[in-house]
Amino acid sequence: MTLTINEIFYSIQGESSRAGERCVFVRLTACDLRCTWCDTAYAFTEGRKMPLDDIVASVASHPCDLVEITGGEPLLQKPVVALMERLLALGKTVMVETGGHLPIHDLPPAVIRIVDVKCPGSGEASRMHWPNLDVLTPRDEVKFVVGDRADYEYARDVIRRHDLGTRCAAVHLAPVHGSTDLQALAAWMLEDAVPARFQVQLHKYIWGPEVRGV
Repeated sequence: MTLTINEIFYSIQGESSRAGERCVFVRLTACDLRCTWCDTAYAFTEGRKMPLDDIVASVASHPCDLVEITGGEPLLQKPVVALMERLLALGKTVMVETGGHLPIHDLPPAVIRIVDVKCPGSGEASRMHWPNLDVLTPRDEVKFVVGDRADYEYARDVIRRHDLGTRCAAVHLAPVHGSTDLQALAAWMLEDAVPARFQVQLHKYIWGPEVRGV
């Protein structure tokens, strides 16, 4: 059994409620979305096939129990579920970040699912698989990438309509790096008392926005 892997690397988690922690990242190749603000377009096509045994060995070679499976869109490759199961069996804490347009209900229950709900500015809001929000558990997280006021209001309304603030571990509002007005987004969140976290991408401030493998 193989997966097409773009990169595997050991770094500081830049996002999610585990931001700042050491983490091993497994980035899978391919994505069927084309978000306007995408910062990993290199993962659309670049990668090589790797047996599951080699992927697991690469992850296990790093002194870290936190693993994030990302992309691209990791759920496009069905063997990713077997990878999750193998990593969980090793005692790893496994997170998967998905674009939200593919079903998440059949992933292993112990996996932390981070669902990226696309706002209008992404150009892909219509692709959302809304039943995903109905199966969220208290361990799961939701992220909205916010480019402007319209994106913020969309995210705010989705959070309220689906009561996300009480149904999952964390809700993140993430400004588009280098584009969104950070002070404005913070002010909107404060004014509306939206039950979410303001989330910048730490790795881009540490190493810069163009550096891969971090």
